This record gives sequence, C-alpha cells and structure tokens, in this order.
Amino acid sequence: MIFQNFAYFDIWDAIESGLYYVIVGYYFLIFAYFLLMRYRTSKKLYWLYFSLLFLFLAAGRVFFIVYYFYAPELLGTMSNVELVEILMLLYRFATFSTWLGIACLMGVFGILIFPPITELQEKADKSKFRSKMKVFVDKKSIRLILKIILIIIPIIVGILALTLNDSLFMDPDFKNAPYNIDINLITIFGYPVGRAVLNFVLLPLMVIFIPIIFIYLALKTFGVLRRSYALNAIGFFIYFTGRILQGVLDTLEFYHVSAILPPLLILLSLLIIVIANNYEQLR
Repeated sequence: MIFQNFAYFDIWDAIESGLYYVIVGYYFLIFAYFLLMRYRTSKKLYWLYFSLLFLFLAAGRVFFIVYYFYAPELLGTMSNVELVEILMLLYRFATFSTWLGIACLMGVFGILIFPPITELQEKADKSKFRSKMKVFVDKKSIRLILKIILIIIPIIVGILALTLNDSLFMDPDFKNAPYNIDINLITIFGYPVGRAVLNFVLLPLMVIFIPIIFIYLALKTFGVLRRSYALNAIGFFIYFTGRILQGVLDTLEFYHVSAILPPLLILLSLLIIVIANNYEQLR
C-alpha cells in the first residue's frame, strides 16, 4: 500500500496535500513574476507588496502542510506533550506568516486608497472648496501614517497569534486520542476562541475591503484598467472564500469536501489574479 508507512495519512490527505503543493508552487512563481517582471522594471512599491504577499502566503502554507499532514506521524517517537508543542509552534509560524502576507495586502490597499497626489491634482484641489477632513487626509504625512497603520495592524495580530496562550488556539482534537493532552481550552461553540477570532472575525474584516476597493476602481475606470480591477476583485473574493470555507467545513466535519473544494477555489483565484495583473499598461 502506498500509505502503509503512515498511520494518519490517507488518500484524502494525499489529494489535499497534493493540491496545496501545487498552490505553494504557484505562490513562488507568482512571487518571482511580480518581483522580477513588475517591481524590478517599475520600482513601484505596489508590485513589491504584491510579490511579498505571495512569498509569505507560500511560507505559511508550507508550515500548515507540515502541521496537518506530516507532524502527526511523529506520534510514538516522543511524548505527546512534546509533539503537541511542536504542532503548536508550526501553527503559530504558519499563522504569523499568513498575517505578514495580509500586512502586504494592506500595503496594496493603502496605495489604492491613498494614491500619490500629483501637482495637477494639488492645483485643482486648491481651486475647489474642500472639507477639513479631505484637507487633513490629503496631507502627505497623514497619508503616510495611515498607510503605515494599515500595515502594522496585521503584523500586531500575527505577533499576538505567535505569543498568546495555547488555550486560545489549540485544536480541540488534541484533548482526545491519540494525543490525550490535558488542557483547559477557551472555546466558543466548541471552537478555540483565538482561532475563531482570527479566521471568522479578523481575517474577513481585514480582507473584505480588498475586493470592494477593486470593484470601486473598476467602476471608476475604463478599458484595460476596468477589466484588471474587476478580475482582481473576483480573484481575491474567490481566494478568501476558499480560505474561510476551509475553517467552516472543518468545523462542520465535512472533511472530504474540505479536502478538495477550498484548494481548488484558491487555485482558481490565483489564475484569475495572474490574468488580472498581466497587462503591460499597468507596469
């Protein structure tokens, strides 16, 4: 049997992990493409953020692959407490890397909502009546501060996920066989509070604005730009739908669906995002 040396790795794990291997490969290819073909030629910070986003997502997914599929095979080679400590370390590194990726996404978001003000815009604005709030936000120093805040918030979330107590993040299954770890988890509806807040509150809250801003830009532009922004909106919406569905389906114990549907949605979203940004006019 192909899985005879694995105690906890079955055919569905093989399918799911294989799909995520493909996703990691695409992450690295997209990272290289945006870094070498976009940022290197344009020197725009937008493309640097875009490239680093996929690098951090790749790192996070590698940690998750080891966490879900391979680390459990170490059962019996060490104490259960030691193994769970390793698993939690992998989970924390995976979550931290993912939130660094979201920080890069917030960098993209900041550039989109606070684009550089040209001299022509400044002259035009001086001839118009503007509210105090718009005058305040249009200051270069204020725009820079707001962009930095957008990036710092996800980094802080990642640091909290890296440092807060295990009782907030540990998988409830660790309390059962074969791990049998004695720990008082802080849960909501049977799900660890920390994971619930990260996956079902903060993640949707942080990323919902990305498809929205791309839809807004698509409505305000024409031609190639409109198609690009619209496809970006669709791509990111599908991507985060896949990410959120993974947690939802696992919670509902739809394991076979969870093994196939979320990674396929993520692969589809990556294809759409690459197509959306493959326009020479946007360089």
